[in-house]
Amino acid sequence: MILLRQVQLYNPLPQGLQDVLVAGDQVVAIQDKIDPGSLLNSVHVIHGEGRWLVPGFIDTHLHITGGGGEGGPQTRTPEIMLTDLTTAGVTTVVGCLGTDGFTRTMGNLLAKAAALTQEGLTAYAWTGSYQVPPRTFTGSIEEDLLYLTPVIGVGEIAMADHRSSQPTVEEIKKLAASARVGGMLAGKAGVVNIHLGDIPGGLALLQQVCQETGIPLSQFLPTHQNRNTYIFEEAMAYGLAGGWMDFTTSTVPQSIEAGEIPAHQALAKALEVGVPIERLSFSSDAQGSLPNFDEKGQLVGLDVGKADSLLESIRSAVNLSGVPFHVALQTITSTPARLLKLTSKGSIGVGLAADLVMLQPETLDIDTVISRGQVMLENGTPIIGGTFEECKK
Repeated sequence: MILLRQVQLYNPLPQGLQDVLVAGDQVVAIQDKIDPGSLLNSVHVIHGEGRWLVPGFIDTHLHITGGGGEGGPQTRTPEIMLTDLTTAGVTTVVGCLGTDGFTRTMGNLLAKAAALTQEGLTAYAWTGSYQVPPRTFTGSIEEDLLYLTPVIGVGEIAMADHRSSQPTVEEIKKLAASARVGGMLAGKAGVVNIHLGDIPGGLALLQQVCQETGIPLSQFLPTHQNRNTYIFEEAMAYGLAGGWMDFTTSTVPQSIEAGEIPAHQALAKALEVGVPIERLSFSSDAQGSLPNFDEKGQLVGLDVGKADSLLESIRSAVNLSGVPFHVALQTITSTPARLLKLTSKGSIGVGLAADLVMLQPETLDIDTVISRGQVMLENGTPIIGGTFEECKK
């Protein structure tokens, strides 16, 4: 059992000063003051005076097995490690494949998701990769969703990108229909995660699919919507029409110079025009390559996305763009939980998952991370690492 004393609670809305008691993998009590009584010797007490307690962060788009490869095999990025996530406050992940859906396989992805889950996080997976039709594990989107517990949807399917398989409207219709039916049968979100490239028109294609099929816009999660100014303008209209808006937080200076909208600025602008926070999210693209192509489409540079860019973008939203903390926080907690139908995640409440992050309010630095009721990081230091990390307990 863990007792967090006198924390300022955000669930993610502000709830004031509270004691929070954790037993097993759930929050079991939230009160002004909790007296553990005879249980005191068996309770790990964490003194949270002067700290903020928020839900564990949810990252819906990251390459847990590594990504990249656009510049040849030597540019394949490495797998993510447990502490890359816990030190970033991330307790729930949805791993994806990317451009390379050939040497990176669904078997690899599912095994890595299982490893992260065994190490203490909650890990899901998108089935497929850039290509259409997607290369699933069972050969069927519906069966992947039905029979593979970690599979939560389809993606990342590339559109409006020179690296995509150039899918047609009819192909996207069939893919979305399969994801929708599979999700319904499996009791899962069945969302289609879309990688948006630099070419205009991708979001209009999704709207056309929905208009012609009756499938709602909420069936799609297009990411990288802050990629450049003209994609972002399309995205604003898409969000106002009822679609999810997801902004990528990992970036490099060259991308910003080339016109990428920083995630914190994209959030502020979307809120300003009236897109509700309940449809706005951040994702990190961690371990994905951040390629820089020249005007001929040739790769001229490569960097790697980071999970800690999520919290850094929250800091920037608050400090640079004037977004209230509890509003910005929803982009990595309650909004992705709602999107993915993760009913026990993204909030702090009795009976909900004990995924918790304690922050220092002045800096928003991470003090403590609890995942599934287990302390992973305390006083800013990892105390549990992955199987091959030095801080393994």
